[in-house]
Amino acid sequence: MLPTPEQVRQYIAANLDCEHIEVRGDGSHFEALIISPAFEGKRLIARHQLVYSALGERMKAEIHALSMRTLTPAEYKANPNG
Repeated sequence: MLPTPEQVRQYIAANLDCEHIEVRGDGSHFEALIISPAFEGKRLIARHQLVYSALGERMKAEIHALSMRTLTPAEYKANPNG
């Protein structure tokens, strides 16, 4: 069974300290906005690796594609749309 956007959100939230998560998708392709203090001081690739780690094996088995916007709380507050 394909995961829902809500399930993907829950998978991330369960394994990564986040202030806010939004996930949209169709069951195999997803888009996520993830705001986490864990991203502070990390480059984009390291932020994405944290999310992939939070998803674990689900990234290989259940989720075909995940497009992410990963921001610290301060980055989001400064520019919520950009």
